[in-house]
Amino acid sequence: MDDKISLVAQQLVKGGRNVVFTGAGISTESGIPDFRSKGGIWDKYRPVYFDEFMSSKDARIEYWKQKAELYPDLVNARPNPAHMSVAGLYETGLIEAVITQNIDGLHQESGIPDENVIELHGNTLRARCVTCGKAASLHEIHRRIEKGDLAPECECGGYIKSDTISFGQAMPEDELERATELARNSDFFMVVGSTLLVHPAAAMPAHAKENGSFLVIVNLSETPYDNVSDVLIRGKAGAVLPEISKEVRCLSMDVPQTIK
Repeated sequence: MDDKISLVAQQLVKGGRNVVFTGAGISTESGIPDFRSKGGIWDKYRPVYFDEFMSSKDARIEYWKQKAELYPDLVNARPNPAHMSVAGLYETGLIEAVITQNIDGLHQESGIPDENVIELHGNTLRARCVTCGKAASLHEIHRRIEKGDLAPECECGGYIKSDTISFGQAMPEDELERATELARNSDFFMVVGSTLLVHPAAAMPAHAKENGSFLVIVNLSETPYDNVSDVLIRGKAGAVLPEISKEVRCLSMDVPQTIK
C-alpha cells in the first residue's frame, strides 16, 4: 500500500485541477449511518418517495419520524481524520473542490468553504418549503416536531421537507452541472468511500477518466470503476487519507506550500 499512497501523493503535488469525490464511507467513521449497505438505514426503514411525501400527510409524518430518529447521530457527528485530511489538502491549494453524495455537512465543518463543496444530494441540516423555497434549520424543524407538529408546514401553506433529494425527486441541476464540469476538467480525481452505484452521481469518475484524469479509488468494497482506476486502495478512509496527507507533507517540504 505504501507504493500506492506515494503515487497518489506525487500526483497531488504535481498540482493541476484536483478534485475529491466522497460517499457514505467517509462519514460512517463519524457515526453517520450508511443508507444503502446491508444493515443500513434502508434495511430498517422503507424510504418515503417524493410523490408520497407530496400527496399524503401520513407519509409526511413517517418521513419526519425517520428524520427525528436520525437527528442525534447528525447533530453529534464531527469530522473524522479523513475529512480533516481532505480539508488540509484544500487549504494548501492542492484540492480545487469536493463533490459529495453525503448530506451531513461534515466537509464544511472541517473547514472547506460551502462554495467549494458540491452537494449532489443536498444537506440534511437544512429544511426547505417545497412551494416557496424558504429555508430553515433542521434544529428549528426538530423543535417543532418535538412539540407535536408531526408534519411541519410553511407559513405559505407549503410542505417543509429536508433539503435533500428523496427517491423520485429530481437532482439539483446546478450542482449536477457544476460537478460534471469539474470532473471533465480534472487532472486528478479521487473517489473516497463510495460504491459508485447511485446515478447520476456515480458517473463522475467516468467523466473524469474519459477526459484523461488520473483516477484514484479509496474504498472498502468493489466499485464498477476499479478496473479503470490508476490507483485502487482497499481501506478505510480514516486510515488511508491521513497517510496520503503525511506523504504529501514530505514531498512538499521542498516547495512553497505545505499542509498545516
